[in-house]
Amino acid sequence: MTTKKQLKQSILNNLFAGFSVVVAWSKFFLSSRRWVRRIQVTLIIMFLVVIGGMYSIARWYIWQEGNKPTTLGVSFIPDYANYLGVDPQETFDALINDMHVRHFRLVSYWSDIETSPGQYDFSQLDWQFKKAEAAGAKINLAIGLRQPRWPECHAPSFYDTSKPESQWYPQLKAYMKATIERYKNSPALAGWQLENEYFLQGFGTCQNDSRARLVDEAGLVKQLDPKHTLIIGRSNNALGWPVGQPRPDEFSISVYRRVWDATATHRYLEYPQPGWFYAFTAGWQKIFTGKDMIIGELQAEAWPPNAKTIPETSLAEQSKSIDAQRLKTTIQFGKATGMKTVDLWGAEYWYYRMQVLHDPSLWNTAQQAFKDPSS
Repeated sequence: MTTKKQLKQSILNNLFAGFSVVVAWSKFFLSSRRWVRRIQVTLIIMFLVVIGGMYSIARWYIWQEGNKPTTLGVSFIPDYANYLGVDPQETFDALINDMHVRHFRLVSYWSDIETSPGQYDFSQLDWQFKKAEAAGAKINLAIGLRQPRWPECHAPSFYDTSKPESQWYPQLKAYMKATIERYKNSPALAGWQLENEYFLQGFGTCQNDSRARLVDEAGLVKQLDPKHTLIIGRSNNALGWPVGQPRPDEFSISVYRRVWDATATHRYLEYPQPGWFYAFTAGWQKIFTGKDMIIGELQAEAWPPNAKTIPETSLAEQSKSIDAQRLKTTIQFGKATGMKTVDLWGAEYWYYRMQVLHDPSLWNTAQQAFKDPSS
């Protein structure tokens, strides 16, 4: 185990090494004019101070969280399993019994539950909770209008959320209340994830993201169930820390590393941020808000090119996006952030790839990771 003294020395060594490299290279690029050179040197020093500060916070956060066990989990969405052509219950059983998953992020799509105005069908969510309870697994349950997977906002067809809130928000709150009351006493419930990347613009079909509604929803959840953790998610690579209301008990972050760029390069795009960048994000937030952070969504499935769906994409093309080795390094990357709860995104995809495409490589790789999440 690294001591405080060793940690401090490691940070200083890295900062000094980085400074030396930058100074050495800067000699080739500095202007011969004295005043320009001074500006350049000043900017270099400022850059080093900022990066050094970020890295130091990251190392502090990783050190602080080091003694805590790692909880490795998955998101699971029955609708997505159906879409991929695999049985949702068989998939869930395999995740529990074969993969030995004991932490799930589940969804409670409003459109699935309110089948007709004022009529609720919880049968799909009920069997998930019963299986999780029997296995001693824990669940973070997404709730609200915006939840994981396209089209992000999952309103029933008979409610038009583009209209004023007075015409649909009372019905949203009624569904949320019914869901909370039904599952708040389940021994499997660990927390509620309220909405999903609520302020993320440009993705999904959502038409209403007023902060006032999010604040009101957070108040509703805590009023109905003050015992369980309230989680609010933030999107991928934004710096800074959440300000203003609502203030959840915990934040989550989504981490995507390799996606298809359909706008400019038309190639797979690899985000360059190292694991310590996310450690800095979590540490910076904890310093200023006192709130912990988890990875609620770590990309572990293919992102097909040209807006194709996964079933339309060949296995060879899917493997360009993710294969067994990339999945292994992705899981290692998640652990390198220092965050101790990491929910992988794509468990239904691993099962589909094994059952439909007869390629068990991703399933086997994930299975190995779940044998010892802390390794």
